[in-house]
Amino acid sequence: MSVEMNFDVNTPIAFLGMGLMGRRMASRLIDAGFKVAVWNRTETACEALLAKGASALLLSEISHYPIILLCLADDQAVNAVFGQIKPHLQAQQVIVDFSSLSVKTTQDLAEQTNQRHAYWIDSPVSGGTGGAEQGTLVIFAGGDAQVIEQLGPVYQILSQRVTRMGENGTGQATKICNQLIVAANSALIAEAVALADLAGVDTTLLAPALAGGFADSKPFQILTPRMATQTFEPVQWKVQTLSKDLNNAVQLAKDFHLDIPVAAKALDQLQAHQQKGFAEQDLATMIKQVENYS
Repeated sequence: MSVEMNFDVNTPIAFLGMGLMGRRMASRLIDAGFKVAVWNRTETACEALLAKGASALLLSEISHYPIILLCLADDQAVNAVFGQIKPHLQAQQVIVDFSSLSVKTTQDLAEQTNQRHAYWIDSPVSGGTGGAEQGTLVIFAGGDAQVIEQLGPVYQILSQRVTRMGENGTGQATKICNQLIVAANSALIAEAVALADLAGVDTTLLAPALAGGFADSKPFQILTPRMATQTFEPVQWKVQTLSKDLNNAVQLAKDFHLDIPVAAKALDQLQAHQQKGFAEQDLATMIKQVENYS
């Protein structure tokens, strides 16, 4: 397919999925002057954005939007929504998927999109809700290089950096590796805070004390103070989201017959914590799992 696109602030955008990340990303685009139409399965999630100037999107009218942005919960949600918009897709439309999906699902959806002479660009993000609000996300893109380049006016409002990782699926594979590190690290951070507390350490001092050292990281600086003070609101990372992403990592490794025991153990901990009723709660509540709180 030839690529003849000139995306700018006047290009109509459809944005589907107004969760923790999606509504913040959509808000930035609206503030930047883009013409954004929003949709969410629960319509009330769109109300604040409609008040800011977004328009309400009907999925049956998706053909009117050269750019379609997705930010949905998981493989099942994206498959369900794609099934509704697929009959209306037109040639040269671009679907940019900010969701975190399995590689196989992404490749399957990309193939179905290509059959309609449209483009699928997997663009999972890292940076959390703070990065979504501030436009400092990092994006791992997979798909057509020219299309990714021409999406620059949209990407630059949302992110500090976009890296094309290869063909469709490689963006998601990169995000899976990112989440493997974040999720496994979060379990270790919880263990470190619990151990420090038992040893008499003022755990509120851990983050500043270790800042800049080899153990430091963004998750450490975010999670440690919240774990130390048992501060779990507002929700920044949902337990079920990290559990889902880490499960994708373990499954992908199995596809390649690669043993990743550290990730598998961290997944066991996250799933056990989720099953105790913490699925929708913040990742910092992992401290309760380590301390055997119910």
